Amino acid sequence: MSKVLVSDPIDQVGIDILSQVAQVDIKIGLPPEELLHIISDYDALMIRSGTRVTADVIAAGNQLKIIGRAGVGVDNVDVPAATRKGIIVVNSPEGNTIAAAEHTLAMMMALSRYIPDANQSLKSGKWDRKSFTGVEIYKKSLGIIGLGKIGAHVATVARAMGMRLLAYDPFVSTERADQLGCRLVELDLLFREADYITLHLPKTPETAHLINAEALSKMKPTTRIINCARGGIIDEAALAAAIQAKTIAGAALDVYETEPLEDSSPLRSLSKEVILTPHLGASTEEAQVNVAIDVAEQIRDVLLGLPARSAVNIPGLRPELLEKLRPYLQLAETLGNLVGQLAGGRIECLNIRLQGELATNESQPVVVAALKGLLFNALQERVNYVNASIEAKERGIRVIETRDASNRDYTGSLHLLAKGTLGEHSVTGALLGDGEIRITSLNDFPINVPPSRYMLFTLHRDMPGIIGNIGSLLGNFNVNIASMQVGRKIVRGDAVMVISIDDPLPEGILAEITQVSGIRDAYTVTL
Repeated sequence: MSKVLVSDPIDQVGIDILSQVAQVDIKIGLPPEELLHIISDYDALMIRSGTRVTADVIAAGNQLKIIGRAGVGVDNVDVPAATRKGIIVVNSPEGNTIAAAEHTLAMMMALSRYIPDANQSLKSGKWDRKSFTGVEIYKKSLGIIGLGKIGAHVATVARAMGMRLLAYDPFVSTERADQLGCRLVELDLLFREADYITLHLPKTPETAHLINAEALSKMKPTTRIINCARGGIIDEAALAAAIQAKTIAGAALDVYETEPLEDSSPLRSLSKEVILTPHLGASTEEAQVNVAIDVAEQIRDVLLGLPARSAVNIPGLRPELLEKLRPYLQLAETLGNLVGQLAGGRIECLNIRLQGELATNESQPVVVAALKGLLFNALQERVNYVNASIEAKERGIRVIETRDASNRDYTGSLHLLAKGTLGEHSVTGALLGDGEIRITSLNDFPINVPPSRYMLFTLHRDMPGIIGNIGSLLGNFNVNIASMQVGRKIVRGDAVMVISIDDPLPEGILAEITQVSGIRDAYTVTL
């Protein structure tokens, strides 16, 4: 039975989901050295922000298949190290969307009306209205950096509250921005015009200290900054200096470059111009349940051999795309496995042709699935959607991708041609209306057969007696035939025969098959 380690607090509903398929060990607050010591016993690790999954932890996790982060970011996971080792890393990109957006809006309102300081003042026995004269957000300009799901929800609510919206996001179309009521602008313009700036983007080498002394110098003295996204996007020392110098009016932060926020941070000494909360963006009862369910379900699916819907290190596999391409991924993997076994030897090149409606979709997930199937015989469970491209590149396999949207034999089909040291073989497959996989050609000979666990393929001369001779030979070895089909291009020319059998061929029978008159070659495949 699979084993899952839960090393950070997770809602019980997530534990219940994992317990359906695995032994779940809950060990909260593990010292790094203890995590390093025990991780080799586990197939999956479920965390939040408290556990740091370093390259050393990943190297020690010899059985790890998946690391699940119950939250949006994966800053505390060494994703490149996990990718190199073929470990899937998943998160919950939508589970706390509403919680994070609402916390952003709450911080903006609290900052505008000095609510935390006014509350503290009143509780200390004062009745001081004069010190807490705030500003209205109505008709103010809100600059949104990052128009993903959280930024988009903030935009929707802020627009309803009468704010004018500016946005910067190089990955969002003008049409999408228009739908949200946002005017797409460059960063410099956003810095100059916005009365409020809210950040909704990951921390990357490109976004680290995006808000720095230079950026702050471009802002209006009335500008207020809100960050409920990721620590490190703001240069905190520069921010504190700008607020003290009244270069900007204030800031509300929920995330920090170092967490917990250091006692020596200059942000702690600032008064009502700064609001600080201890990373509460996802801390609602609803969000905790949502992210626990989302990530636990993905871990469960991976342990059952299914793809994860929010893997951050599987190329191109976004959740919405996964739902659309899921049946084709299985088709690609099956065909890749089949053509890899037919080609044998060392594969040097894989030609992948996407046909019909498949040619109009994103191809990268399909290519990865085909490579996973191609390499399975050599690597078994060590190859997956995470490392298939890496493994293929390290083996010198050249991948050539083409598209043919005009092919209408099936709604969508896939053609693979593998070239290697022992020659080349091709296979085409398609999905029927009910999602069933069909192999529709083999080495350009037309066939129409479903894949089965054990299959025998022959290349032979189309002549009387071939089928009977092969059937008799298999019968002599007590091999039961489940189905058989012949594909040919011309009468009495070359042909292929595809036989599905109930059990693996006994040792030595393949050599006898190739001795039958008219048989040019024979191959066995196990799928």
